[in-house]
Amino acid sequence: MFRFAKAALNLSGQGARQVRFNSSGAADFHSKYGTGLLVGGFAFCTAVWAFVITQTGITWNLSPVGKVQPKPWREEEE
Repeated sequence: MFRFAKAALNLSGQGARQVRFNSSGAADFHSKYGTGLLVGGFAFCTAVWAFVITQTGITWNLSPVGKVQPKPWREEEE
C-alpha cells in the first residue's frame, strides 16, 4: 500500500509540474473554443429535453388534486 501511495504522489507531482511549466496550451483552447462549446452544449441539452418532453409519451405524474374523483359506490344486490 505504501508503494502505491508513493507512486500516486509522484505521478501527481509530475503532472502538477508539467501544468505549471507548460500551461499555455489550456488558455489557447478555452479562448478559441470555450464559448462555442458552451453554446453547443446548451443547444444539445435543450434539444434533447425538448424531444423527451414532447415525443416520448412519458406521463410526468403531475398533481392529481382536483382531477381524481372517487368511483361511485356500487349498491349491494339483494
